[in-house]
Amino acid sequence: MIILGIDYGKSKIGFAISESKIAEPYRVVKIKSMEDAIEKVKEVVSSFAKASEDKQVEQVEQVVIGDSEGRMAEETKEFGRKLGEKLNIPVIFQDETLTTQEAQRLSIEAGIKRKKRKALEDAYSAALILQAYLDNL
Repeated sequence: MIILGIDYGKSKIGFAISESKIAEPYRVVKIKSMEDAIEKVKEVVSSFAKASEDKQVEQVEQVVIGDSEGRMAEETKEFGRKLGEKLNIPVIFQDETLTTQEAQRLSIEAGIKRKKRKALEDAYSAALILQAYLDNL
């Protein structure tokens, strides 16, 4: 089972994936609107539907979205609701408090250069969100 983690923002989305009990940063995409974000997530989800040698299909079976606080929380909830309707798969919300700061700290400790760190910051945050969800299962 593949679980997709999402760090949703107004201008970009970070993605992480898990095929086991470990979340991995996947990628970051820029977005123009909520509708554009939904289309980009659909593209990512469809990219995981791949046939293996025994003709079984690996696909995203669940989405975990970082749930923020304040003004962004309402938009994130709306995004998750619409995404669940479009994908027809479960969408779960996971607290994302301080994940960006934690992602920055861990990236610095790992010695990742500033340019790469900034480019993948949202994917690292998505991985932390997804890992928190997996740890709570």
